[in-house]
Order: sequence, then structure tokens, then C-alpha cells
Amino acid sequence: MDTITAPAPPAWYGCMGLGGSWDPAPYAPADVYAAEAAITASLDIGVTAFDHADIYRHGKAEAVFGEVLARTPGLRERIVLQTKCGIRLDGGFYDLRGASIVARLAQSLERLRTEYVDVLLLHRPDPLADLGEVAEALHRLREDGLVRHFGVSNMSAAQIAALRSRMDFPLVANQLEMSLARRDWVESGVLVNTSTAAANGFPHGTLEYCVEHGIQLQSWGSLAQGVYTGRQATPVEEATAQLVKELAAHHDTTPETIVLWWLMRHPARIAPVLGSTRPERIRACGDAVNREPALTHEEWYCLWITARDEPLP
Repeated sequence: MDTITAPAPPAWYGCMGLGGSWDPAPYAPADVYAAEAAITASLDIGVTAFDHADIYRHGKAEAVFGEVLARTPGLRERIVLQTKCGIRLDGGFYDLRGASIVARLAQSLERLRTEYVDVLLLHRPDPLADLGEVAEALHRLREDGLVRHFGVSNMSAAQIAALRSRMDFPLVANQLEMSLARRDWVESGVLVNTSTAAANGFPHGTLEYCVEHGIQLQSWGSLAQGVYTGRQATPVEEATAQLVKELAAHHDTTPETIVLWWLMRHPARIAPVLGSTRPERIRACGDAVNREPALTHEEWYCLWITARDEPLP
């Protein structure tokens, strides 16, 4: 298993929107068809990595994806499959106890109708977690062939370092909310030695730590919920959306691609997670997957400054 190369695709399809409603009610046949359409659109633009979590739609996102895998021979071998555990909807708390990790992964495998996942992420930090116990559970899943690689989500450099110190194999990913709308990850790097630094909640140094240790940065919410590509609620969002539109025309691409290029232009090589369930919007992201980010240094900064609505310090 040590010879397996850690997956680091340029983009992921985020499956949180699959499976119908956010309640425990069973999914409908139409939800399977919608999942199949989204998966097909992703594959059409070259996205072969799919991101799940056990809590998405109360497990229905994994279940409808499993239905599609079952009806599409050979698909499992063509894709990278990632899921997460650690958030408990039945109680509203976090749970990284070793037995819970093992049990939740077993449920995910059953819903996904697969014998293993390529990557398992720990979804949120659990303040009560015994990191030795966590590492032991991950080692067990790896030795049993149920998970090939492990990563984290929503964790700081210090939290990752503490977990890594208990493990004898690497963590391969850290998934964080990052977008042109959620900019604290990039703001933290320029607010050092300013009076506003303390107001920035992003743990400074996390990006640098991940890059140094070969941990892929995955960005959830990368399309910024469409505020720059379809719906704007404020004058700042409108101005940013207009700039995005102009840059899309200049580079002969789509507004969605410009928003994603802004992330991918960063030297940390951020891999966006595409969360839309609409096939046409998924396909609009195709240039982000198949072309190198074409934004110039000046265009990248212009987008940032327009979205933040104030000069850099």
C-alpha cells in the first residue's frame, strides 16, 4: 500500500448537494438521476475525483452515488473517492473517537457500495479527541485495506502537526473554506503587523505548513455560492461580478472559471471543490480543469482588492 501515489487531482466534485433534502427521509429515484447527471457532467470536463462526507443529506449523498456506481460498471476504477467523518448530526457534536471513526467509515462504504475509499478526511477538530487513539484507528483502517490515504478538514497547522506526530504515514489533504468571497486565508498573509490582524480568524501559517509537507489544500465553497456568477446582494458583489464578467470575456472563458482561477493562481496550488448540482454550471468550470490559470499578476490583485472593497495595507 505504501507504493500507492497519494491522489492530488487539480479539482474535485463536491457531492454535498446530491441525494435530495436535508432530512432523514428516503431519497427518490429522481435524486439518483440528478446525481448521475452531475457525475456525468463532472467526468465530461475531466473531473474524476469526488468528495463526500457521511453527514451529507443524512447519508443520502453517499447512497445515491453508490446507486450510480452500481449501475455503471467500471466507474469505480476510473475515479478517486473521498469521504469524511467526525461530525455527528444525531446530537450536533464532533466525534473522533477511534471506534466512531471505524464505525462511520463502515457505514460510508456500505452506502457507497465500494470496498475502500481512496481518501478519508477527519471532518472537524474534536477537542476531546485522543490523538493516539485517532492515529491507531487510522492505522487499522489502512492495514485492513479500507482506506488508502488520510487527511483532515477545517484544521490548522498546529492541529495537523499534532496528529502527524502520532502517525508513521502522511496526511495528504486539508480541506478549508476558501474563495474570492471567503478570503481570510489570503488576508492573514498580508495583515501581519497591522492593527486588523487579530480580527482575522484564519490560523496564520496553515497554508505554508501544508505546502511544506505536501498536503493538498482543497477549497470547499470555491464558487462562493454564486455571488460573483449569478446573484449579487451588495454593491461590492455587483462590482466584483462585473469585473469577473469582463475578465471572462477577455480570457475567452466563463465567469465560473475566473472565480476558480483566482484560487488556482495562488502558488499553494489550491484544488477547488465544485459544489454545484447543475450540469450546465459544472460544465462552465471546464476551463479551470483543462487550462492553466491565465490571470495576470495585476488581474489577480485587482479581483482581490475589488472584492475586499478597500486598499491593501
